[in-house]
This record gives sequence, structure tokens and C-alpha cells, in this order.
Amino acid sequence: MVAAACVTSSRSGQTSRLNINAKGGPASILAMTEAAISTSTATATATTHITIATRESRLALWQAEHVRDLLQHRFGMQVTLLGMTTRGDQILDRSLSKVGGKGLFVKELEAALEDGRAHLAVHSLKDVPMDLPDGFELAAVLQREDPRDAFVSNHHLNLAALPQGAVVGTSSLRRVVQLKALRPDLRIEPLRGNLDTRLRKLDDGAYDAIVLAAAGLKRLGLGKRIRATFSVIDMLPCAGQGALGLEVRTDATALRDTLTKLIDNPTSLAVQAERAVSRALGGSCSVPLAAHAVWEGSQLFLSAALGHPERTELPLLRAELRMAASTEADARAMGEQVADVLRSAGAADYLAVIAH
Repeated sequence: MVAAACVTSSRSGQTSRLNINAKGGPASILAMTEAAISTSTATATATTHITIATRESRLALWQAEHVRDLLQHRFGMQVTLLGMTTRGDQILDRSLSKVGGKGLFVKELEAALEDGRAHLAVHSLKDVPMDLPDGFELAAVLQREDPRDAFVSNHHLNLAALPQGAVVGTSSLRRVVQLKALRPDLRIEPLRGNLDTRLRKLDDGAYDAIVLAAAGLKRLGLGKRIRATFSVIDMLPCAGQGALGLEVRTDATALRDTLTKLIDNPTSLAVQAERAVSRALGGSCSVPLAAHAVWEGSQLFLSAALGHPERTELPLLRAELRMAASTEADARAMGEQVADVLRSAGAADYLAVIAH
């Protein structure tokens, strides 16, 4: 069965209608974590109409459609997409660290939640600030896609195959410091824009290679563009990379309670630990900080790395911790402990550069 969704596009106060046809449900639907939903709850949600606020890039729309399909399939909700262009999408000539950070990708969506135009916002969790404004919260974190970074090039098989002085595109300080640690000879140039724009710049010959999140390429069926995937040892991901977060107003209690049924608990606990590291160290686009957690049996293994924001020749500071983490409090405590280890290794000196 093919489901249809309507997207409302909002730019500078102007509203237009875009028709999007969904090609059925997502490739895989998250398994139900509840044994059953009561008849009264199912009846209540079946008649609920939900509007999802989303950026209008192809990847953002895929993510919003994925959540729409989950809500339709699981709860019988009627779902409309509200497409929006954020400041982060509009400002392409400067790095995010110089114009306000990744929060620029979510502020307009939060405004739509606040004034009632939308009930839910879908975000790439890596773009969500560590602390949300008062009145907003993350109701659910969904199952994570591949969290690693991808090496994309039309002429070279991997990072090691690049010639001396090759030009690599990325605007992520986290990626810059780790690329420099692997290949100090490389010329790292800024790369902004949505995923399709970045690929087009590579194809136009502006770069020898670019580094992108593997998750976005795979979600859009562009996995063949990946020449190599960085190991997390060589290129530690940022907090939340590959995961989707669902943001609602705090007072939307009924919707929040419904969305909790979509939580993927292993992913949620892992990203809680990652985000706790970033929160403790003031993580933002100005901080070249990586944090990534993986499950090893019943234990969570959390790794973090911090680079100097200006002197990329200085060594990366690293910390890691392995322990059982069965609750959100456990996960957050792990993150704070790892942040303490980084502080002990000299993180304060690195971060002081950003403060001045």
C-alpha cells in the first residue's frame, strides 16, 4: 500500500504545498517494545492528527517520512509534514562554529512546535544541542544507523591512497583534527551544504575527497558512493551520530507517552552517555570533540577524543570507560566520568582557546 503525505513549505512567512508520495513503509520497522497496546489507547491514537516539523533537504525529509511511517503503522496516526528552511540551511558561506552552531538547524523547528504549527520535530541527533530550551524535550531516540564517517572520492580508494597535499572537504572541527592526526600533509577545506550539494561539489572537482556521515548516504540509497568507512579508532564519531531524535513540547504529555514506545533502548542509553561527555565539556561546533559508545555484551564501552581547535599538530586527548549501564542515570554518569578523565589530561587548556 502506498501512503501519501502532504508537506507544507514555509519560507519567510510564505507557505506553499508540496506533494510527496511515500514508497510504502520504511525498509524495516522497529520491533514493538510493548506486548500490546490497549484498545482505548489504540482508538485514541488512531484518530490523532500529527504534524511533523522537518528541514526540507532530501535527507531530512527521508527521516521525517520514516517517522511518519512508524506513527502510521504503529498507532494509526494521520501525519502531515511541515517542511521548513532553517538558518543552518541558508548560511553556507561560513562554518557553523562561526555563525551559531548546529542549533541553527533546530531553532525554526522548535518555533513551529511552540506556536502550534507542528507537534513533533525530527532531528539528526548529532545536530541537536546538548541542552534543549525550557519547554522542550527529546521524547524518543530511534534505532541507530551506521554511526561511522565515510570517505567519499571519485579517484582514490581511501585516505591512505590520497597524494601528498590532497584537498579534503569537511567543515567539522572534529573531523579536521582527526584527519590531521592521520595525515598532517592534507589540505582541509570547508565544505557546507546538504548532502547532495556536498556530493556535487566533489563531482565538480573542488575536492580530492570529502568526509560525510555514513548514515545519511545509506539512508538515501547512496551507499555506493562510500569508498571506505573509517574505523572508530581512526575517526571517532560525534555524539549521537547516526541516530534520530524526536523532539516535542514538554506539555505534550499524551504524544510524549506514545512516542516512548518507539525508543530503542540500547541506542538511547549509548547516546545519553555520548551526549553527557559533550554536555560536560561544553560541546558545540566550536569544540573538536568526539564521543561514541558501543555495547559489548551487557556493558557499554564509551570512548571520547578532544583535539585542539587551532593547533592541530597537538595530540588528541583520549579517554574511555567500560561498565554496565542499565539506566539513563548510569549512562550520563559514564559520560561525566569520561569528561573528567579528559579534563585531567589537559582538556581545560584546549577549551580555554575557544573561550577567548
